[in-house]
Amino acid sequence: DPATNCPPAPSATPADPPEQQVYTVWMKSLVFNGYGCTIYGHDGCVAYRVDNYACSRSREVYVMDSGGKTLIKLLNKKFGVFKSWKGYSYCNDSGGQEVEAAKPWFSVQKAHRILKKEGQYSSRAVVSVCISEKVYHIDDVSHKSEYRISDADGKVVAEMKRKQTASGLVLGEDILTLTVGPAEDVLLVVGLVVVCGLLSRCI
Repeated sequence: DPATNCPPAPSATPADPPEQQVYTVWMKSLVFNGYGCTIYGHDGCVAYRVDNYACSRSREVYVMDSGGKTLIKLLNKKFGVFKSWKGYSYCNDSGGQEVEAAKPWFSVQKAHRILKKEGQYSSRAVVSVCISEKVYHIDDVSHKSEYRISDADGKVVAEMKRKQTASGLVLGEDILTLTVGPAEDVLLVVGLVVVCGLLSRCI
């Protein structure tokens, strides 16, 4: 089975220097009247995109590059009352065809609400990277505008905030700034951002 030969999904920018990378996330599809999101790089060009066309809250979602090449497939899995998303990486076989990995790259399980110190509740999702066995947490996962992704030690590896202009004007809730920490796997973070959009029902 050629799918079993897919290597772990690599970082989308392995040659980048070890510094923060900043993206603009527009929670809209490039397809007219479609559902999805578009992620722009610092150069203003499309880096990643999700187009669900006329279907909202789909159970099967594809993360693509600017040219439409599939990078990740996200599947909504339900086991009783528990729901989770599993991400499968894609690679090209010897014939240049896109091939899905046989095993999931990561999974996201939405956890119960937790009580914060301020006396407010926050929702959290637990991310398991199946290949490396790393664990991440996504706090405020149900909030579509602002949340953080942290590792098992609590270190913030990526953060989503509402985008501000140079003059300090805060833009709408569907225009966000994604900051990814040094040496983090951008493609993995993008996959988690898309899952957050699905959990908050804005994709």
